[in-house]
Amino acid sequence: MQNKGAIKFFAVALAVVCLYQLSFTFVTSRIKDKAAAYAKGDKKKELAYLDSMSSKEVYNLLVKNYTLREAQDREINLGLDLKGGMNVQLEVSVVDLIKVLANHSQDKTLNKALAKALEMEKTSQEDFVTLFGKAYQQIDPNAKMAAVFANLNTKNQISFEASNEEVLKFLKKETDAAIDNSFNIIRNRIDRFGVVQPNIQKLSQSGRILVELPGVKDPERVRKLLQGSANLEFWETYDNTEIFQFIKQANDRYAEIVKAKAEKKEAVDTTANKAAASDSSKVAESGQSSESSASSLLSELKKDTAKSKSKSASVDQQTKDNPLFSLLQPNVNRDNTLGRGAEVGMALKKDTAKINKILTDERIKNIFPTNLRLAWKIKPIDEKRGDGFQLVALKSSKDGRCALTGDVITDARADFAENKASSEVSMSMNSDGAKIWARLTKANIGKQIAIVLDNAVYSDPNVQNEINGGSSQITGNFTINEAKDLANILKSGKMPAPARIIQEEIVGPSLGKESIDNSMASFAIAFLLVLVFMVFFYKSAGWAANVALLVNVFFLFGILASINAVLTLPGIAGIVLTMGMAVDANVLIYERVLEETRSGKGLRLAVTEGFKRALPSIIDGQTTTFLTGVILFIFGSGPIQGFATTLCIGIVTSIFTSVFISRLIIEWELSRKDVSFSTKLSKNWLLDPGVDFMGIRKYFYIFSGVILTAGIISLAVRGLNYGVDFTGGHTYVVRFDAPVKTSEVQSLLEKAFHTSPEVKTYGSDNQVKITTKYLVESTDPNVEKEIESKLYEGLKPLLKADVSFEKFNTDYRQSSQKVGPTVANDIKTSAIWAIIFAMIGIALYILIRFRNISFSIGGLVSLAHDVLFTIGWFSLLYSIMPFSMEIDQAFIAAILTIIGFSINDTVVIFDRVRESIELGHAKHWSRRETYNRAMNVTLRRTLNTSLTVLITIVAIFIFGGEVLRGFIFALLIGIGVGTYSSIFVATCTVYEIDLWRERKAQKAEALANSQNA
Repeated sequence: MQNKGAIKFFAVALAVVCLYQLSFTFVTSRIKDKAAAYAKGDKKKELAYLDSMSSKEVYNLLVKNYTLREAQDREINLGLDLKGGMNVQLEVSVVDLIKVLANHSQDKTLNKALAKALEMEKTSQEDFVTLFGKAYQQIDPNAKMAAVFANLNTKNQISFEASNEEVLKFLKKETDAAIDNSFNIIRNRIDRFGVVQPNIQKLSQSGRILVELPGVKDPERVRKLLQGSANLEFWETYDNTEIFQFIKQANDRYAEIVKAKAEKKEAVDTTANKAAASDSSKVAESGQSSESSASSLLSELKKDTAKSKSKSASVDQQTKDNPLFSLLQPNVNRDNTLGRGAEVGMALKKDTAKINKILTDERIKNIFPTNLRLAWKIKPIDEKRGDGFQLVALKSSKDGRCALTGDVITDARADFAENKASSEVSMSMNSDGAKIWARLTKANIGKQIAIVLDNAVYSDPNVQNEINGGSSQITGNFTINEAKDLANILKSGKMPAPARIIQEEIVGPSLGKESIDNSMASFAIAFLLVLVFMVFFYKSAGWAANVALLVNVFFLFGILASINAVLTLPGIAGIVLTMGMAVDANVLIYERVLEETRSGKGLRLAVTEGFKRALPSIIDGQTTTFLTGVILFIFGSGPIQGFATTLCIGIVTSIFTSVFISRLIIEWELSRKDVSFSTKLSKNWLLDPGVDFMGIRKYFYIFSGVILTAGIISLAVRGLNYGVDFTGGHTYVVRFDAPVKTSEVQSLLEKAFHTSPEVKTYGSDNQVKITTKYLVESTDPNVEKEIESKLYEGLKPLLKADVSFEKFNTDYRQSSQKVGPTVANDIKTSAIWAIIFAMIGIALYILIRFRNISFSIGGLVSLAHDVLFTIGWFSLLYSIMPFSMEIDQAFIAAILTIIGFSINDTVVIFDRVRESIELGHAKHWSRRETYNRAMNVTLRRTLNTSLTVLITIVAIFIFGGEVLRGFIFALLIGIGVGTYSSIFVATCTVYEIDLWRERKAQKAEALANSQNA
């Protein structure tokens, strides 16, 4: 093997990188274990512990120190199906946005076009603005959109002379901005919600946002949080010098409360509260300036601190003396004077909740002026660590409201002037807003005005002069992205494009724990079985393959960590399946080595020739499987993408480890002693069985025909059991304390829902899966709570008397899923295209690789056979099997995996057929003999490969848990039939085509000879 040094260097370098990436997972796991030990089952305590550690350095790599937050960003994350939580897909209401941009016009063409576009959206993959443009054109080809969209809301952006194309371009731009804004708002809301490691991302479909929240226990609160309208406000502010005196009093008052509590005395007397409030009023009313008063208070604070230090007081004592200031660092300059501006202090993220609790305590709250509002800035001072948040003092009007609301904004955009070093934001308002803005800026020259969204301060620029006309520029040290974000935030006031939940999935923590236990058990058992099989069949060479397999798994997890992948249940199934397929290359190589030794070559030469001759087949087979994985990733979503990711990465790592690492090990062993490639039991197994495959092929045509006919009839009569992924609806998995009858559950829920739901046993007889389409098309944000209430009320007779609605949702409802009709249609369409593209891509690859259309046709016929066979069996058995056999995204993933595996097996046989044809011409074999020799020589390899994969699949099927059982059963059928079709369908089809061509050529030759005669 050439370039051994380069391969060794690459392997070591990759190992170091993987170890580095996985080390973060080890570190975070250790800290999570400490948090769990500290909390003793209390999840709130556990989260509080992790939150308090988030900004602390927990990992020292000498060259760099990492905080817990930074380490968590680099660890392998578990999906919601493994740890429980909530998965939500939101869609920004582009319809509402277009209506706003049209100034709520009642134009008939506009409203008809919107209605038609909504209908078109159900069966189309195009974005809504494009569909709206098509619908508008179809309804009235001569209508001008500018007549509707050129209004007060869009002045200076759309003219009355604008073409329809220009208007659509404007709508697309505004839609994208609204989606970006919604994404930022949702992201910031989630960041403040306190969820550990949320996942928020924009999906490829226009206007859709995915939110994954691990560990969430209050879905209703999350729904309100995500679907609530944005509330943009402009507030006047206090200066720090005006407010510090009150914060100092709050600190002293709270110190008294803490002290009283520690001494187990009663709370502060109400008369003392009144006296303190009176004192604070006197301070505000005295002739002394606020700044002077604040300075003296600051001096007192410093004296107290110095006094504490001089007495060598402990940190705990200082905390007792200044409980608020131990959490909130006052805005003080380096020269010990009070800082100017609206920012009154800074705190770590972990302390903000404690500070809020102190400041909202009724005993503290009455110290502050009645028109004071305190709000945190949305962005931290230290963005790298994500910590250090400033507290801003807002000033309300007499009625307690803000100075101006965001609905007056008509436009906002990010600008970048050539002569300026940073970006700025330009903002314009309507006439009413411009008047209020002029008065507001005039009254606050030299002060700050805070821009607040969802009670968080996004910016607090200084007012330099009175602003007339409603056009303003907000300057600051903005980057381009920060300026764009602020512009989008400002536009949220005039663009109420609410986001609504169109898909939702909730997995309970107990079900997540069961999934982890089951998946780990299946992984360990499958791994052990593969190791035993390889040693049993290939002896010492099997050990080399096993070491390569261990290295492969290590590389696979390391790469998953490096790309920040989320490990899901299907992802673990993909890893286990990859293990089975990883040894396929070793089986192919070892069988080829054995062939070379049987032909009389020495062991070293046989090893060299075996690796060399097996490589093209390995590349061909793995490339086709990789192709299906890529297509699955493109068209899949969520957990299915996780499956595709692990499958594709596993294919790449398994080629490297099987071809290069195993060879390095074998050559190292050869330098010390001989290497055995078989045992006494396996040496002669299926060695040249001499089966006349071409002679008996018609019997298998009959067998396949009968099974496929039965499946097609079942599909026509019974159809398939479509899951909510394809039909839309709500699904709930409920676990009871005792076994229940599905008929009884269905009867109870039929009364509650006024429609008959589908109820099936799910795993054990005390657990059921309930599916209903009740109110699935409703856009009411409260509809989920209504359905959950009806579910609870309906099942109440089967629950214990003390089970409340909250207890039912946390302890009895194991998981739930909602898929809207639009999403269901998108999933169905994507699934069809995925299968079509996989078939076309594979056919083209085979055509290019073998340069013979017979092989492409044979491969396609075989794949169509496998797909129909699997689907037919699901149609025949879905009401018989004791587990779910729904047609959903996981089933499509199984079909594509079957396609990839089947063609992998087929291509290896095709390679040998092509080689045999070349050899047959030289040795004057007949066509029938040529094909039979190719299939007999590869039969042992084909069955060995299938056995290793089937071993892993059976292990997952038995030990992997209920969630994956239908998915694995599809793989079980498909891989079995894929092995069969590679031998008896694909190769036989190529033989039939070549035979037909040969006969056609003979007829043509005979005809030509007769004509010449």
